[in-house]
Parts: sequence; C-alpha cells; structure tokens
Amino acid sequence: MKLRTLLVLAGALCGTLPLLAHHSFSAEFDDSKPIKMTGTVTRVEWQNPHIWFYIDIKNADGSTTNWGFSGGAPGQLMRRGVTKGVLKIGSSVVVDGFRAKDGSNNGAGSKVTFPDGSSVFTAGAEDRAKQ
Repeated sequence: MKLRTLLVLAGALCGTLPLLAHHSFSAEFDDSKPIKMTGTVTRVEWQNPHIWFYIDIKNADGSTTNWGFSGGAPGQLMRRGVTKGVLKIGSSVVVDGFRAKDGSNNGAGSKVTFPDGSSVFTAGAEDRAKQ
C-alpha cells in the first residue's frame, strides 16, 4: 500500500513540474528596456509553453553573439497564422522586444520584421499590451 501511495504522489509531482517552468512576462523580461536586434535566424524551438527562436547578431568588432527570444505558445501563434516555417533558418530579421531582467542575451520577441517589410507578432497574449 505504501508503494502505491508513493507512486501516486510521484506521478502527481511529475505532472506539476511543467507548470513550475512557466513564468510570466514580468517575471523574466523588463518592459522598460525595449530592444531592437537585426540578425540571422539560427534555430527555432517550436514547443510549449513558449516558442524560442535564436538569431546571430554581428557586433561592431566583427564577432557574433547569439540571442534567444521567447515568443507566444505554438497554438496561440498558429491561430494568428504564424507557423514554425515563418521563421526560416538563415533568414535575416529584425526583432523588436524587451530585454531579459537577468542581463543575459535573451529577450521577449514581440515583433519580427523580414527584409520585404512584412512582419509577424510573435509575443504571447500577456505581452499584447507591450506592443
């Protein structure tokens, strides 16, 4: 009986772990620090609870820095017509967003603009007020 109880408790704990990994916009990003980055898409992680996409930024000294941007949930973005294929590896983009509070090379990506001038809104629903 003790084993069964332990297994049930372990299963319940495992089911809550993904919830612990999700943070609100204001917990991670600083809406008083807008950023605008131009770079090349290097990777797209299309998974819940938020997508992440990464771009290489060329620095003034010729070096490259990789930045990661959090976006909305995949289902939320797809309902807006934004699919994983929109953010193509190797594409040049301009990303408007907000800097991570921890000072890392991460941000909340609100809008992605492509060379032809078209753009997509990549932020989550909680970030709409920031746009």
